[in-house]
Amino acid sequence: MKSLLDCAKFQTRNIKCGLNPRIIDANHLIHIYSKHSLIQYVQKLFDEMPERNVFTWNAIINTYVKDQNFAQARTLFNAAPLKDCVTYNTMLSGYVNSEGFQDQAVQLFAEMLFVDKVSEYALTTMLGLVTKLSLLSYGRQLHSYMLKTGNSVSRYALSSLIVMYSKCGCFRDAWRVFDGSDVGFVDTVSKNAMVAACFREGEVEMARDVFSSRPQLNDEVSWNTMISGFAQNGYEEEAIQLFRGMIEEGFVWNEHSFSSVISACSGVKNLKLGKEIHAWILKEGMSLNPFISSSFVNLYCKCGLLNYAHSVYTTNQKDNPFTVTPLIVGYSGVGNMLEARRLFDSLPDKNHVVWTAMISGYVNEHQCENAFQLFRELMTQKTTVPDELIFINLLGACAIHATFNYGKQIHASILRTGTAMDAKLANSLVDTYSKSGNVSYAQRVFQLAVDRDTIIYNSMIAGYALHGYENEAIQLFSQMTERGFQPDEVTFLALLSVCRHRGLVKIGEEYFFSMTKDYKISPGTDHYASMIDLYGRKNQLDKAVSLMEKLPMEPDAVILGAFLNACKMNRNVELAKAAEDKLLQIEGGNGSRYAQLAGIYASEGKWNEMGRVMKMMRGREAKKTAGCSWVYIGDTVHTFISGDRSHSDNDAIHVILGCLIKELTKLSATIFLEEELGTFS
Repeated sequence: MKSLLDCAKFQTRNIKCGLNPRIIDANHLIHIYSKHSLIQYVQKLFDEMPERNVFTWNAIINTYVKDQNFAQARTLFNAAPLKDCVTYNTMLSGYVNSEGFQDQAVQLFAEMLFVDKVSEYALTTMLGLVTKLSLLSYGRQLHSYMLKTGNSVSRYALSSLIVMYSKCGCFRDAWRVFDGSDVGFVDTVSKNAMVAACFREGEVEMARDVFSSRPQLNDEVSWNTMISGFAQNGYEEEAIQLFRGMIEEGFVWNEHSFSSVISACSGVKNLKLGKEIHAWILKEGMSLNPFISSSFVNLYCKCGLLNYAHSVYTTNQKDNPFTVTPLIVGYSGVGNMLEARRLFDSLPDKNHVVWTAMISGYVNEHQCENAFQLFRELMTQKTTVPDELIFINLLGACAIHATFNYGKQIHASILRTGTAMDAKLANSLVDTYSKSGNVSYAQRVFQLAVDRDTIIYNSMIAGYALHGYENEAIQLFSQMTERGFQPDEVTFLALLSVCRHRGLVKIGEEYFFSMTKDYKISPGTDHYASMIDLYGRKNQLDKAVSLMEKLPMEPDAVILGAFLNACKMNRNVELAKAAEDKLLQIEGGNGSRYAQLAGIYASEGKWNEMGRVMKMMRGREAKKTAGCSWVYIGDTVHTFISGDRSHSDNDAIHVILGCLIKELTKLSATIFLEEELGTFS
């Protein structure tokens, strides 16, 4: 009786004839009914059996264990007059493989030790539980017991111990178990477990050595483990070579081979091989499972072929979340937030990757309000933020809009959710508070940061520089170098900004020349532009000209723009005119540059030159970027663009603005009159 129908016919015939089935037949019926989840028939048959043996009890207990009804399974377990190792192992396996029954598993195992019913299967099952819970001390006790009872020498036990030590963070112990075992007990399973452990630890060369030794033990799993390990550890080219070598050695590619090698192709953007594999799979008539489909979508997204990625998504398992996730990341990465949001909203369950991708995409597109709104949705659904990168992106949005209140709210969310304050997060907070105008908050976060690095020092120095705390910036730089932190290009750019605002030419020169002399840092265009601006502000145009002549690179628009400002501050139209051609060759389409030149000529009364520049601007159809400002009132942002009158309160705003202009005009006239009268007194 192999089929359910045969069993039903057999039982019907016995009932009609008034016969009780033999115990072996009844046990078989219980087994078949259990496989088909016919629990009420199993229980009825069990209740009607005049005689039962240990197999009967094991079968009924296993039925309820598979149904996750552990209360009934345990009741039957306690009532069983005879229990063998299978009885105990059935209950133990059920507890271990179900969430929330770990304590019962440990208690049952202790009971098994007491009644001497511990088998190799029970030990390896408990090792699996230890691995899942990362209970290393308990794992060591199990290993000691296995050594004491001789249960550590089997091949299955060997692989279980390797996995346990590796996943509990004790790679060296895993290696000692493998390396110290008898050669005869190392089989394919234990060897594969050791290779995987090496890759988890990042020991790529050791994994290669284990794989190469005793090649007769290698199977498809061995090759796939190597390909996956290479791909995950940044050895994408080696993974691709091994994929090709796998078929040459007579092994067959499978879904694991494909998903791993496509991941490697994504890492190095090998679109050609990815397309070849895709074509081969389609030609062979193989179906794309969810993992392979998502791998292809990820590959095409990373290579910029979003139309290919979308085609794979729509053709294969459209409701597959593994496929949707990389597509959302891809659309967010290129700024197509409408399509990314449409896919995002279609997901019933959203993982941390898509939440992070959406918020990051909104911030990169400066759609900060959408990012904040999405974060509010996230906090209504989850009690914890799944990825600290979400906080970092949101703080970046606060820095872009200089929104102090939102910055405080994000900071409060970080504290409320118990998110660890690592260097990246602390740096983002310092940057946000600095750019939103609250240096004291930035300073407090900096002082409380335990894990400091060069980046957070740079943010704090830049914050001091931005708000006129020049002495604090210089002192913090001294503290930074005293504590062994190495300054970089950003550090010196912030220091030069300090010197520009205070007009500290001598100190600025010391920092500028120290970059090359003491830290072997080559100044970039921004550093040269800062020095030229510094010289211009202190009326040392000759030094600015000298520095321009010594530039190790062709001056770009940033340097030339700084030089023009220096010319304007020093009222040197001739030098400005000499730099005009170079600047307009580089940024001839930027209307702001024409306005800058026109302003220089106008300030010196060179109206013909100003008219020439403006005429040139119109002839080249250069556009000047419109000015933009915004203000937060409550949770709403109000944006104002130069010349735009579309705001709903436009009329009222301009009435108030007119009143303010009148008051300022009166005030300026009063001040002027007082100054004039003062000259006669």
